[in-house]
Order: sequence, then structure tokens, then C-alpha cells
Amino acid sequence: MSNPHRAEVSLELGGRRHVLRLTLQALAEIEAAFAVQGLDALGARLGGGKISAADLTRLLGALVRGGGEKIADSALAGMIEARDLPAIIAGIAAVFEASFGGEGSGPDPRVPQNA
Repeated sequence: MSNPHRAEVSLELGGRRHVLRLTLQALAEIEAAFAVQGLDALGARLGGGKISAADLTRLLGALVRGGGEKIADSALAGMIEARDLPAIIAGIAAVFEASFGGEGSGPDPRVPQNA
């Protein structure tokens, strides 16, 4: 079960529910997979609109592992059917939106703010 307070999103693939979460490890894995350094470069790379099936597999794999599951990209890709793609894309977008803001976002109350 996903926890929206931790910016988690649930996604069903292959008859199983998976939790997607953007942890620091997942973010580092994604940056390495896309050969970029930093959030600006990652945003530019992902925002370019040219995302391949391999890119989606890398993104999804990192986010599923961020959600606590130990699974290889190849095993995860084997569960995915073409009809799953819209839900996968929406799930990935929802994790990034929940993690980096959007409506209702603001300073994290757990992080001290400079006065």
C-alpha cells in the first residue's frame, strides 16, 4: 500500500501492486542511467519528449526499488504489456509531481527554514 505523505504511488503490473517512490538512491540511479548530473539536467532530459521503452524501464525500475522492492529492470520489463504504458507514464509523472511539488506544495515542515 502506498503512502501519499511519503510521495508514494501504487501501480499494478503483472497482477501485482508495486509502490513507486523517489528516494535519493532512486534519483541517483536515474541520473546515472540518463548520464546527467543534477535535477536541472535530468528535467531537461526527461522533458525533451523523447522517452524510449528502455528509458521507461529504467525510470520504473528505480522507482519500484525506491518503493522497497528488489527487482531487476529486466524482470520488471517482463511484466509490462503495451496496454500498461499509459498507467506507467501516469504513475511515474505522479511520483515526480508528489516529490517535487505542484499544487499545495510548499516548504517541508520537517526541514528548518532559515530566518
